[in-house]
Amino acid sequence: MTPSCKRPLRVAVFGLGYVGTVTAAGLASRGHDVIGVDVDAHKVDEFRHGRSPVIEPGVEALIASAVASRLLSATTDTKRAIAGADISLLCVGTPSGAQGETDLTYVERSVADIRSAMDVVAPPPSGHHSVVVRSTVPPGTVATVVAPQFADNLPEGWTVGTGMMPEFLREGSGVDDFFDPPFVVLGTGDEQTVDTVRDLFGFLEQQVRVVGVGTAEGLKYACNAFHAAKISFANEMGRVLRPLGVDAREVMTVFREDRKLNISGAYLRPGFAYGGSCLPKDLRSLQHLARQGGLDLPLLAGAVQTNELVIRDVIDRVIASRARRVALLGLSFKSNTDDLRESPHVELAERLIGKGFDLLVYDPIINPDRLVGSNRLQVQAKLPHLDRLLVCRPEEVLADAEVAIVAHADQQVRDALISIRPPRIIDLQGDLGSAVEQLPGYEGIAW
Repeated sequence: MTPSCKRPLRVAVFGLGYVGTVTAAGLASRGHDVIGVDVDAHKVDEFRHGRSPVIEPGVEALIASAVASRLLSATTDTKRAIAGADISLLCVGTPSGAQGETDLTYVERSVADIRSAMDVVAPPPSGHHSVVVRSTVPPGTVATVVAPQFADNLPEGWTVGTGMMPEFLREGSGVDDFFDPPFVVLGTGDEQTVDTVRDLFGFLEQQVRVVGVGTAEGLKYACNAFHAAKISFANEMGRVLRPLGVDAREVMTVFREDRKLNISGAYLRPGFAYGGSCLPKDLRSLQHLARQGGLDLPLLAGAVQTNELVIRDVIDRVIASRARRVALLGLSFKSNTDDLRESPHVELAERLIGKGFDLLVYDPIINPDRLVGSNRLQVQAKLPHLDRLLVCRPEEVLADAEVAIVAHADQQVRDALISIRPPRIIDLQGDLGSAVEQLPGYEGIAW
C-alpha cells in the first residue's frame, strides 16, 4: 500500500487529459485536496460525478473514491481553483504546429489565467504559490513563458515560484507509472517550490531530484527520443535479420540480458565520435547485408552520419577560431589503449593537417616505435609522419597552442591545462573537472 502524504496540500491541476486526470486522481487518493481545471465542461462534469474523462486502467476507481471523500473536485473557473492553493500543476496539451514546433497556446493561456486570478482571490496561508509545468515543453519555456508572468507587480500577499516537473506516464499503465515513476525530477531555482513538491510527492519511495529548469525540460525529450530510437532499432534488426533466416525476437531476447552494456548507462554520455575496431566495421557490414536484400536501415545510416557530423563540428570550430597552431591531447580511439584502428581522433588529426593547421599530438601511451600490425597500417595510411607530430609531455604540446583539443585527460593533462591556460580548449569527453571548465577559453563539444 502506497503511504498517504505527510502534509496535505491544496493543489490545482490544469488540464484533464491523460496526464492531468491521472495526476489529479493520484494526488487526491493520497490525501491532498485537489481541484482539476479544464475549459471542457464535459470533462469537468465527469469528474464531479466521480467518473474519468479518459480511459485509463485503474483511474476511475481512484476518482470515484477521492470525489466521495471530498478530496477531488473540478471546475472551469481558474479563480476557484487557485484560491488558497499551494501549487498549480500545468498538465495541458502541447501539440505540434504545422512546422513541427510546439504549440504553447494552452500553457500561455493557463499561466495568464492564473496570474489574473491572483488579483481577486486569497493566497494560500503561507503566501507562496508554485506554478509547475508537467506538460512536455521545449527548454526555455518556463524562463520565457511562465516565469515572466510572476516576475513583478504581484498582488499583496502573493509570492510565486516556478518550475518544471516532467511526467513519465504511459497510456495504458499511467496509474502504475504515477505511483512507481523511474525518477522524480524537479527543475527550479526556488527553494519554497522544492519544499512544496517534496511534500506533494512525499508518499513516493523516491527523493525529488532537483536540477536546472532547462535540464528538466530537456529530459523528457531525451527520454522520448531514446524510446523511439529503441523501437526503431529493434525493428531495423528484424528487417535485416529476417531475410537471413534469423528470428530477431530471439536475438533481442538475449540482447536484453546484457545489463553491462546494452541495457545500461554505458555509452549514454554526450561526447566525441565512436570508433575502434568493432563499431564502424560492424555497422558497415550490417548496411551491406541490408543492401544485398534491397533493404534500407535509416536509423543505422543516421548513426554513421551523426558520427561524421560530430567530427565535422570540431573541424568547423577550429576553422572559425582563425587559429593555426593546434594541440591534440589523445590519439587512440579511447583512453588507456594504443589502438588506433578507425580512431576518430586520428581522423580529426588527418583532416586538421590536410587543412593546413600546425598540429602537435600528445598521447601518454602511443609510441610510434612500438606500433605493429593494423595499428601501424592505420598510422601509415592516415598519419605517415606521426613521429614528427608526437611530443612527450602535455606541457610541450600546449606551450604554443592556440587551440587545445582534449580527447583523453589524466591528471597530468589537467594540471598542464590549468597551468598554461591555452586561449581555447575544446573538450571532447566532458571529464576534465570544474577547475578546467572554469578556464576562460573552455568549451564542451555538447555542453
